[in-house]
Amino acid sequence: MNYLKQMNWNLARAWLVHLYTGLGLICGFMALYAMVFYDARLAFFWLGVALVVDATDGTLARKFNIKHWTPGFDGRKLDDITDYLNYAFLPVFFIWRFELITGTWIFVIPLLLLASVYGFCQSEAKTDDGYFTGFPNFWNLVALYLFTFQWPVFINGIILVILAILVFVPFKFVSFSTPGKVRLAKSLSILYFVFLIMLVWNPSSLIAIISLIFPLMYFGYALYLKVAESKVLLITD
Repeated sequence: MNYLKQMNWNLARAWLVHLYTGLGLICGFMALYAMVFYDARLAFFWLGVALVVDATDGTLARKFNIKHWTPGFDGRKLDDITDYLNYAFLPVFFIWRFELITGTWIFVIPLLLLASVYGFCQSEAKTDDGYFTGFPNFWNLVALYLFTFQWPVFINGIILVILAILVFVPFKFVSFSTPGKVRLAKSLSILYFVFLIMLVWNPSSLIAIISLIFPLMYFGYALYLKVAESKVLLITD
């Protein structure tokens, strides 16, 4: 009887983790609602909550071995759908809704959507050693910075086109599952998230500039890995 109760609890717990992942969809809807009514702060709040859910559900899934207890349900697919919504589709809608892209630069909108879906759907979106391949579709963060700085549309357009191209470039970006980098990545992410909260609560160019240290480090390390990889290939050739 105790064994049966434990099995039922493990099954229920696995479904609760899936439900927790699904909360990201509700967060996305709330963010969309805020965007429709031009409430940028509330939109970023809900996208931030979705980010927290996404950053923690994988740990729960591995801890409770949900693949074993719910083999007929693909939690990875649910996670990908939720991530595309919150990291790509909604931020792109935000960029359009708040007119960060207008006029002749409107072609950037479909470009971002198609580049993002390619990034999510490619079979090697993440390498065997736990790195993202190409720009990892953090369009929510890009939208936040463009909204904060309020640059001219053509500058926004150039930035977005460059980042869209980087989705296709095989740079290696650290993820929370990169061996040897997990603790550092999570620690820096928490610190960065504090800056993002400050930025959403009180949009300030100074806070935005200081917080850019983290994305620059992120891209800088990806560039370092690319250069190091190129040197190794030259030596072996």
